[in-house]
Amino acid sequence: MKQEQQQEQQQPAVLWTRPFIALSASFFLLFLGLQMLLSSFPAYVKGEFDAGNVQVSLVTSVFALAAIASRFATAALMRRVSRMALLIIGLLIAAAATGLYTTAGSFGALLVLRITYGIGFGMASTILPTLVSRIIPVRRMGEGIGYFGLSTSLAMSIGPSIGLNVMKHTGFMELTMLGLIASVLIFPVLWLSRSKHSDAAPAPAAPSAQQQQQATRNTAAPVKTGFNRKLIFPVLLNTLLSITYSGLLSFLALFGDYVHIEQVGLFFLFNAVTIILVRPFSGRIFDRKGHMAVLVPAGLCVTASMLLLSGTHAMPMLILSALLYGLGFGAIQPTIQAWMLRSSAPEQYGTVNSMFYNSTDFGVATGAILLGAISAASNYSVMYRYSAGCMALFVVLIVLQVALTTNRRRVKQTALES
Repeated sequence: MKQEQQQEQQQPAVLWTRPFIALSASFFLLFLGLQMLLSSFPAYVKGEFDAGNVQVSLVTSVFALAAIASRFATAALMRRVSRMALLIIGLLIAAAATGLYTTAGSFGALLVLRITYGIGFGMASTILPTLVSRIIPVRRMGEGIGYFGLSTSLAMSIGPSIGLNVMKHTGFMELTMLGLIASVLIFPVLWLSRSKHSDAAPAPAAPSAQQQQQATRNTAAPVKTGFNRKLIFPVLLNTLLSITYSGLLSFLALFGDYVHIEQVGLFFLFNAVTIILVRPFSGRIFDRKGHMAVLVPAGLCVTASMLLLSGTHAMPMLILSALLYGLGFGAIQPTIQAWMLRSSAPEQYGTVNSMFYNSTDFGVATGAILLGAISAASNYSVMYRYSAGCMALFVVLIVLQVALTTNRRRVKQTALES
């Protein structure tokens, strides 16, 4: 056993393989198509269908709820159906719905297309990270997920900015075509690495001795159950973070009109700057010191960003808020995902990724409804202060967990010594 562990430690933990790069690029394009349209839907729905804030929030919520349901089904289907076949079906559904948005003649028809898109997006966004999780070396899980997640965060940062600008200068039809192009480009990217990808990703290799020990230490429930109670807490934290992001996606463009800032979409562009800078470092810190060393300072950054945004009336304050948000958001999301994966056995990765992205979409869905109701009852500034409250709760929960964990260790140590 020791000899096997020594041999594995001597093997190079290669991260930047062709399948890893192709899957990361595909995930970027998938989320880019989503984010370009998501940020522009509120203005389109208000102008096209004369909708109120609650109706605007439904455009985001029904998509997110459909994606959640789709991920549960996809996680089960992956045990019986080819992952690549499911991935292609999901991508085709998402692309078709994107191309049909402008044909919706009523608000109800648009909601049906959003649900359809959510189904396809949910399938693709479950399978791609599951394939990546299988090819990232265990010793570099935090770093690997950090770089892979950078594709998501970049799309979530530059996508809304692109979408708002295209919507303003050309129109919604041109924007949907751009989203359709992003979806279609995924197919050649996947095909370019198809031979190596099919060997490396879909069929999981037998776990090594080190991976078996890691799974034995970290899995709280038997693998057969498919559920690990250790995942509940990080899922809750990711939901709280996603609520704040929902407030940006659904209402930042309307907030810009409210405070008379024309180029409010620059928030997402400056947000991307700090995300790019923080991703590599946060992954390495997680690998060396654990999730707590990343989450507390990052949570404080997001809290400060939301408070600053709530009082924003000029571009410099908006930019500072964006930089702080990118710093926190860019560190939190990959850390939570890597934490969940490291706490689970390799055969649970499909379920784990489904739970992670479902918690993101659940936070976006509930956040759009709750924050939409708050903004309707008060204003957008008050709404963003409530978002700051969500992240303050995020930090408090982490600190409490650290305190409880430390106390339990002390009790066990005292019991052993006595």
